[in-house]
Formats: sequence, structure tokens, C-alpha cells
Amino acid sequence: MLLSFSNNFNNKLFAATINDESETPGDKLIGGLLTADFDEGSCLSRYHKTFLYRKPSPYKPSEYLVSKLRSYEMLHKRCGPGTKAYKEATKHLSHDESYNASRSDGECRYVVWLADYGLGNRLLTLASVFLYALLTDRIILVDNRKDIGDLLCEPFPGTSWLLPLDFPLMKYTYGYNKEYPRCYGTMEENHSINSTSIPPHLYLHNLHDSRDSDKMFFCQKDQSLIDKVPWLIFRANVYFVPSLWFNPTFQAELTKLFPQKETVFHHLARYLFHPKNHVWDIVTKYYHDHLSKAEERLGIQIRVFRDQGGYYQHVMDQVISCTQREKLLPELATQEETKVNVSNTPKLKAVLVTSLSPKYSKQLENMFSERSNVTGEIIEVYQPSGERYQQTDKKQHDEKALAEMYLLSLTDKIVTSSRSTFGYVAYSLGALKPWLLYLPKDLTAPDPPCVRSTSMEPCFLTPPTHGCDADTGTISGKVVPFVRYCEDIWGLKLYDEL
Repeated sequence: MLLSFSNNFNNKLFAATINDESETPGDKLIGGLLTADFDEGSCLSRYHKTFLYRKPSPYKPSEYLVSKLRSYEMLHKRCGPGTKAYKEATKHLSHDESYNASRSDGECRYVVWLADYGLGNRLLTLASVFLYALLTDRIILVDNRKDIGDLLCEPFPGTSWLLPLDFPLMKYTYGYNKEYPRCYGTMEENHSINSTSIPPHLYLHNLHDSRDSDKMFFCQKDQSLIDKVPWLIFRANVYFVPSLWFNPTFQAELTKLFPQKETVFHHLARYLFHPKNHVWDIVTKYYHDHLSKAEERLGIQIRVFRDQGGYYQHVMDQVISCTQREKLLPELATQEETKVNVSNTPKLKAVLVTSLSPKYSKQLENMFSERSNVTGEIIEVYQPSGERYQQTDKKQHDEKALAEMYLLSLTDKIVTSSRSTFGYVAYSLGALKPWLLYLPKDLTAPDPPCVRSTSMEPCFLTPPTHGCDADTGTISGKVVPFVRYCEDIWGLKLYDEL
């Protein structure tokens, strides 16, 4: 049943969070991860979002990461849109011009991120490309023709990360694919690129249909050439961070940035992604109205990869099987058990369901409202929206999606669908190690239904088959001990535990 709480309770809770802020003012910067150089009112989520967590994240950013981010912010301010350096750099862009490798274009080199696929994919790839920019001293510029600029606040003070619409190569962005003349993977296969003829820009293709020649751009021999190219255009729909650790130079730097290896996306997402005020209003209102009073919050994210979503009984059976086997939700009580488990002070548990179909939450709601359960808990089930089918690039749909990712991240425990980038963002943002629902086959609920992950990192769904150079005979899941296969599906993931 969908319940709301009194305005009086909401006001008291909000007042309490303000008091917490005054008692521990340093917490709003998340251990130095965030800079204090922004006006708080212009983007409430930047400094206020930690006040909604049940407890602070146990993962603290390294001092080296904090220092690196401050240095990056200064570089972006010197080289970002509107600066003399940016204007000079764009003058060199042309499809026909070839660079002399010894020619210098100053300190500013760039990587342009192209918006592609659904919002979950975009956030994962945006974090991946930003990390690559951080490792290679490049400036990241973000394709703003979709709705990223409408959803997220600017992450860097005194400048913008949005690519100007008059960018010289913007008119070609819908033609960026493996056939594009400056596609690095294709040029590598055709032996049409070398250190004596450096192009003004390269296109890096890192989608689900990428070849190994595309995926291996991170290797040292490839980077020695790519590093000389002033402009990189990056199109991706996968979280490729795990593969960056295969480059020994990158690995040394990454280890200093992220001593706890499974915290990469967690820290980068909290640094980069701050919902704009109108989106944050959706999050705070829903949290206060439906989730804040519960003693425990369980998130359940359901993504069905067929027929644009929809309701399937075998998926419902799988969700119930997983949550009850793992003691996340109680089993229903018999008549005798109901008499025994009557409690004067039952525990209140809120279940937040996100799915394109509203029927999953309705089924759970009916299940716990019609019969008692063995623990005597009060189970309240909520679902913020049920869009019925994915509507990528529809502003209102993406606003709801971003709000629901953040709401899921505020739960205490979480169950997510295998292969879902939406779920990856939610649990990693919230520093949660999820229960992953196995991908069903032949319309049958898997047995076992789910597995608990030992890492909160997202999965790289289409990784390279091997490592670099001497590692070419080594399968990618065994190149380094902390990059291993995902528990629920073929792909690569970062782990702390060895």
C-alpha cells in the first residue's frame, strides 16, 4: 500500500539534517572529494545528498585522488570552452590535415564524450571517459545535444564541461562508427596510422560491437601513438574501466588513486554526478514521503531484456525466491505462525521497486497485505513510476530514471537485474554490494535465483579477450588478480578481495 507521512514529520526530519550539517560541516565535501567552490543553492544535491544516507559511506577517497581532482579542475579552467587555449586547439581540426608528430599544440589535449544509449550506459561511460582523461591529462568535453546538461549540474568550478554546439566536428557525430575514416581500430587493422603521421583527431569506438583492435586502445603501444593526438572522439556504451588496469603505467597510477579497487565508480560518480534541483526535488520528496520512516529499506530493480520490459511470472517468481532465500523479505506465515509472531512493535521495512512494469510492485504489495509473514514485519511496497517501455532521450523519462537511481542508492540492501546498467549505477553509487538476479533462460526462473556480489563495481559487459603484448595469450579474466569475471554474466569486474 502506498502511504505518505505528515508534513510535520517531514519538517522535523529536514531540520535534523540541517543540524547534522552544522555539527559536521566538513562532511559535505565527502573527505575532500568535492571542492567548496560552488554556490550551494544552485545545485542542492552536490553538498546535501549525503544527509539522506542512513550512514556515511565507509569508503573514503585517497588523498592522491583528491589532489588529482583539484589539479584537473585547474587544467579544465585553463583549457575549457571559451578559453584562448580551446579556441586555438579547435583551429587545427580538419578531416584532411595531417600533423607532423613534432608539432606542438600547447598543454591542452581533449577527449570528447558522445552521448549514446540509455541513461545508465551514459553515466557509466561518462565516468569511464573521465577516468581516462584523468590518467592521460586530457580535458573531457561532454556532448550536450541530448539531455545531460538538463539532468546534471556542472562538476568543475568556474568552467563548463559541455561541448559547445559550434564544435567543428559536431556535424559528423552521427556518422561516428567503425567505418569512420579516423576510427583508430580500423586504421590499426589497415596499418594506416603510425608515429610519423599523426592526425588532428581520432575516433575511439568502444561499443558492444567493438573489435579487439578497438578495445585494446588502452595498451601501452597504442597509447604511445594516441597520446600525440590532440583530439579524441569517444563513443561508448560499456563501462571499460577494468581494462585500463591492464596497462602497467595506468595501473601504477590507478593504484594510487584507488587503493580500494572496488571504489572507482563510487568515488567518480559522487564527484561527477549531481542531479539538478528539479530532479533532486523528486528524490527528496519521495524519500521523505515514503522511505524515511522505515527502519530498513530494500531496493529491488527489475529489468527484463525482452519486449521492452513487461511483466513475466517467472521473473516475479525469481524475485520472490531470491529475496526470501536470502532473508531480505520474510516468508508468508501459516495460520499457526501468525498467532505466535504477533508483535506490539513490529519492524517497518520499506521496499522500493523500480521497473518499467508496475505489476511487480503490485504483486508484492498484494502478497504482504493479504497474509501475515513469519517475522511479523510491516512490509510497505513503493514504486515511483512504471513507464512500461524505455523512452531514451525523453527528458521527463530520463529525469525519473535518474531520480530512481538515486533513490535505490539510498536503500540499505539491494537486488538488481543481471546486465542492467541502471542497477550498476544505483548500487555502486550507494556503496552497496548487490544480490544479482541471474539472467533467466527459456522463460524459467533460474535456480539458484541470485548471487551476492563481493564487489560494488559495475561489470564491463564486452571486455577484450586478452591482455596487452606479453599477455595476449592470457585470457582477460586472469591478466591481473583483481580484475576477474563478473559473478552473474560474462564480463570483467574490479574486486578488492584476492
